[in-house]
Amino acid sequence: MFSKFASELPQGYGYVVLVGAVGNTFVNMWMAINVSKARKQYKVEYPDMYSTTSKEFNCIQRAHQNTMEGEGRFLTLLFLGGLQYPKISAGLGLVYLIGRIVYAKGYYTGEPDKRARGAFFHLAELLLLGNAISFAAHQLEWCPLRR
Repeated sequence: MFSKFASELPQGYGYVVLVGAVGNTFVNMWMAINVSKARKQYKVEYPDMYSTTSKEFNCIQRAHQNTMEGEGRFLTLLFLGGLQYPKISAGLGLVYLIGRIVYAKGYYTGEPDKRARGAFFHLAELLLLGNAISFAAHQLEWCPLRR
């Protein structure tokens, strides 16, 4: 049985939860595992965040760190925008996560410029921002929803 809160969520909001809570967690775990493997390979001991001798390790670490820096913004935009446009937001969230993977794989080459291959995640992020703005505008009744 659903709680009252869960029953009030829009149809399809489960997709938002799958992308944000499940997909995002797996992407971050994959990156964290890669950093852990790189620590062993490049002999970077804890608590050092970066290596003074390995650009390759620093690129792997930086891909994960940059993703973590944007995680709060991504999840906020995903979960709020998803309250009005759940399927669109979930789709954009999936594009964002795929972009983050491509970004990381490019960074992992040790050539930081190759991270730009995944920069399309920014487009998904901007569209998620638009969804969140639309949700706020409708909640404030600046532009009421047509029913």
